[in-house]
This record gives sequence, structure tokens and C-alpha cells, in this order.
Amino acid sequence: MTRRLWAALLVLIALVLVPVRPIAQAPRSNDRAATWTQAKMPWGDPDLQGIWNNVTLTPLERPAEFKDKPTLTPQEAAEYEKRVANRQSETESTPIKDQSVGSRTGYSPTIWFETGHKLTDYRTSMLLKPETGRLPALTPDAQKEAAALAEHRKNSPADIPEDRGTYERCITRGLPGAMMPGFYNHNYHIVQTKDYVAINVEMIHDMRIIPMNRPHAPAAVKQWLGDPRGHWEGNTLVIESTNFRNNEGRNVAVFGTTERGKITERFTRTGPDTMDYQFTVDDPAWYTAPWTASIPMSKVPGPIYEYACHEGNYALPGILGGERRQERLKASTVTQQR
Repeated sequence: MTRRLWAALLVLIALVLVPVRPIAQAPRSNDRAATWTQAKMPWGDPDLQGIWNNVTLTPLERPAEFKDKPTLTPQEAAEYEKRVANRQSETESTPIKDQSVGSRTGYSPTIWFETGHKLTDYRTSMLLKPETGRLPALTPDAQKEAAALAEHRKNSPADIPEDRGTYERCITRGLPGAMMPGFYNHNYHIVQTKDYVAINVEMIHDMRIIPMNRPHAPAAVKQWLGDPRGHWEGNTLVIESTNFRNNEGRNVAVFGTTERGKITERFTRTGPDTMDYQFTVDDPAWYTAPWTASIPMSKVPGPIYEYACHEGNYALPGILGGERRQERLKASTVTQQR
């Protein structure tokens, strides 16, 4: 790598770490969007810089009750939003003796979960394709692999560190998981130079550095977040990622890909404080068809504080140690019964 590229990369990282004001949700403004003009960087590319949040109440997949409704009326949306809020309230008011172990130790949804209170544009799912609002079926091979993984986790949930997922081990949520909402820390800091775009992901502190207008690395180079390459299509930043490592944690928290996966992302500013983010997952080893989702992003003040989740932290030895204790207790019970 030339000195010029190294310098650009170091400046990029330094900019991502510059502190600003504490983070807070920012309201959208349709009036401002109507008179808004896309700002440009000094070299002419659209300006996507800033800290963005993608919290929404709209789920990835359409709930069964809305099977044939891609969108709701304002009244239907308000009723649904009220039901969700009431369910959360009921959970919080459950007597301690009737709460789950997790709830009794302070794992309260209203405290820990960063969820939206409104459906985005009255939509019932983030999925655009398939139009059913449901993920495509798994391939036959993927179904067998998923069943084998589930059986392994059931019989050996914590024999070795690798039995726990990459998310739980603070490695990554994979792609597109790293760019999807779901629980908390849904904040992203985008910084641009002429040759790179950097996206600092708060959750698991993934740092995505995307080279612009360059060919992909050789296919043998595999990475957790793939090998990304960016280019502009008008005012839309398009990022194509290939060369993924096989991520066995393909579930709602991680959403990684197999080595054959390809992910295409599209970032388009729609106003002074709004952006449309779309991605398409094309993974023929796992899904029977590609799928596309659209997630709104809102600009917010900062900074993004460090999410101090590191592989090998106290949680992992505790999980493994707790499993060994459970095994000893089970063996002791079996011995006494004999």
C-alpha cells in the first residue's frame, strides 16, 4: 500500500473517533426534505457523512396477522403500535416471582431494547422482496445444516468457545446483521474520503472500510464482513461485498452468510436528516432465492461511545464454567439415583 493510501486510511479512522455531543433521537421533517438539496463532498461525491440510527418498529418479516397487507391504514398502524406498547408494559408489571430468570436479573426489554414506537411508512415488514414479506425458504442442504447445528447446540451448548456464536463472542454480527436493527446500539458513523468510505458500527464495534472503484481481492481472501467495494450510481452509494467467511451463526441476531454469499447495499439520502438503506442478500447456498430489505436511517447527534465487547471477556469463561457446573450437578444426580 502506498504512503498516500496509508495516509488516507489513518485520517479516515481518526475522523471516526472524533467525539461530538451525546447521542439522541432526531425527528424527521418532511418540510425540510421538500426544500433540501443533496450536499456534495469537495471532490463531487454525495455527502453521506454523519451519525445515523435505524431504529424502527417495523419487523424484518411480516407478522402472520398481516399476511396480505404490505401496508396498514393509519388507524390499523396506531392500533398495532398500541398493542405492542401494551405487551411491553404487561411484561414490566409482571410480579417478580412470575418473571423469567433473565427478567429478575434486570434484563428488562424497556431498559435494554432500543426499539421504535412507530411503523415505518405503515409498512408491515422491512422486506421488499419477496413480496410476501417473508424470507425465502432455505435450500435442502441449508435445512440439513441448520438442523445439525441446532442439534449440536442442544447437546453441546458450551463445550468450547466456538460453540457460542460470533455475536456472543464479540467478533461480529456478520452482514447484513451488522446493519440491521433488533435490540440496541443501532448507530452508525459514516465518514468519507475520495478513495474510501468508512462505517463505524456501534454494536460489536465493527469498523467497515470500503475502498471505492477498485476490483475485489482474490477469491481465496475470506473475511467476516466480506470484501467490500463501493461505487456511485447517481446519488446512491452502492457497496458490493463478496469473499465472506462461512458464518455458522446465521440467525436473527447475526444474519451472516455462507462463503458463496453476495450482499449489495444501497445508501441514498432522502432529506437533510433521512436516508434510505436497502440491501440484497444473494446466497444460493442458504436461500432458495435472493431477498431485499429496506431500512430507514435518521441522522442523530453523537458521539458513538465505545461498545466494550471483546472476545475472551468475562462472559465467555462464565458461560463455559457454568455449563461445566451443570454437567457436574447432572452427573452427581445420576450417581445418587443409582
